[in-house]
Amino acid sequence: MTRVGALIVLVALLAATFGPALVPFDPAEQTLALRLEGPSSTHWFGLDELGRDVFARVLSGARISILVGVIVVGVSTAVGILVGSIAGYFGGAIDEAVSRVMDVLLAFPGLLLAIALVAVLGPSVTNVILALSLIGWVGYARLVRGQVLRTRELEFVQAARALGATTPRILLAHVIPSTLPAVSVQATLGMAGAILAEAALSFLGLGVQPPTPSWGTMLSYGRVHLLDAPHITIFPGLALALLVLGLNFLGDGLRDALDPAVGKRMS
Repeated sequence: MTRVGALIVLVALLAATFGPALVPFDPAEQTLALRLEGPSSTHWFGLDELGRDVFARVLSGARISILVGVIVVGVSTAVGILVGSIAGYFGGAIDEAVSRVMDVLLAFPGLLLAIALVAVLGPSVTNVILALSLIGWVGYARLVRGQVLRTRELEFVQAARALGATTPRILLAHVIPSTLPAVSVQATLGMAGAILAEAALSFLGLGVQPPTPSWGTMLSYGRVHLLDAPHITIFPGLALALLVLGLNFLGDGLRDALDPAVGKRMS
């Protein structure tokens, strides 16, 4: 299943990178005379309510979803590693203050908090990324804090401290690298969550704005044509489900490969 997940993610990346340039149709080009036409040899996924090629829009929407997922995970991971490392290594009042902030943010459902933030800031891709990043770092910070609390007491860290290594060097050279395997798994699963959150916000009209293609927007507009033109909803829905499923398979595989207990059983 890990290989299947990796293959799905690879195909999605290739499709998002090169697909729109290879498709002979502009995702914004309208052919009103053929609106709601079903899949055919010319238009593989059919046409939407404005006569736009659904296949071209699905490929263009993949770019938005993957871009949002990568940026949100990148920012959340960087902030989470920094905050979690500081809180776990120094402990005391710093750890207490950071933990209380994380508890407050975790008390709110993540998607609802993102909806509130985007509603205040205004609907756009930039604000979606900002809102998801503001709430996404908490999970990484909690994970890294727990790893650092364990690692800082290990012998090689104490040896580095006894030899006079500075705190930044200990964190960068010894403590933070030990957290990266767990963070990698969390990032893979977190990207799936970010992609789903972006689709949900776009579905509600708070994310990507027309005419820019987005899977969430396509699902929102296609729901009124479920009976007469179901292909408008089916194909972006399948693309979203497959990408999220592939990321989850890949994350599960990484978790099993990096779990020491699983490694012992395999050996």
